This record gives sequence, structure tokens and C-alpha cells, in this order.
Amino acid sequence: MSDERSTQDDMNYESMAHEALRGVILTALRRAASPEGLPTQHQLYITFKTRAVGVSLPQDLLHRYPDEMTIVLQHQFWDLVVGESFFAVTLHFDRQPKRLSVPYAAITRFYDPSVQFLLQWPAPPLQDAEIIPAPVTSPRHEGPISTDVVKSGEDAETPKIVSLDQFRKK
Repeated sequence: MSDERSTQDDMNYESMAHEALRGVILTALRRAASPEGLPTQHQLYITFKTRAVGVSLPQDLLHRYPDEMTIVLQHQFWDLVVGESFFAVTLHFDRQPKRLSVPYAAITRFYDPSVQFLLQWPAPPLQDAEIIPAPVTSPRHEGPISTDVVKSGEDAETPKIVSLDQFRKK
């Protein structure tokens, strides 16, 4: 009888770890949506693939950000809904309210520069179907109007990165 062990991960631990780390986003967004909101120094930079399965945003934003988009949640967002598999939020772009709905699986980067906390994931599968614009709801005022959309790689400071590579066998 051979004592060889299978190197195939039939449990798919890497996928489980990715999902567990996405739970950090869910918890942070729940805190942001709570009556207390985020502590004043915290900011949530959320980067996602705009054409990933389940992403819903207006066509004009899709044309401006055809691949990837980073939004910042701090003081300037409205109607944040935190679901088990997605979040939805209203932000202002060019002084117009725009509703976005993003599944956690579409997120490639989550960063809070106030504490130098960063999580990153590989790009998710993209959808082939046409993007359906998200409905715009009347925003409830939670703070100043947000126009905080940045491109990836614009952060000046080097964050602490949580990577699964350190746990893999070489």
C-alpha cells in the first residue's frame, strides 16, 4: 500500500479562506450602516470589478469605469444596505445620486488607510450579460455628499497586507 498523500485540496480551503475574509467587509459595512456609523477616523476604500457577476450600477458609471472602480465610504453615503452576499449604497457623482449594488465576490480590494488595513482577492468571473442600471432612490442625508472615487494604486502610504500566500506550502 502506498503512503502517498493527495496534494489535491478537495476541501477547497483557499476558497473558504477568501469567503471568511470577505466576512470582515460584511462586519465593517454593518458597523457603517449602524446608527453609530464608522468611527470618525475610519474610511472604507472598496475596489470592485464593475463587470463582475451581480454588480449593478448606472450605465454612465460603467462607461467611466469599464473594468474596476474604487468607492470610499466615510461620511458621505446614503441608504447603505448590507446583505449577506452583497451591499448597496447611494453615492453622489457629479452631484447626482447613483445607486450601486455590489456582491462581496466582486470585491478585489478592501482598505482602511486610518489603520493601514488591507485585504486583496483575485479578480472574480465577469458577466457576459448587459449591466442593468441600479435604481436611484431618494437619498437620506447621512453627511456631506460623496464624490470619493479613486483609481487603484493611488494610495500614498504602504498598507499592511493580509495575504494567503504565507500559509501555502512552497
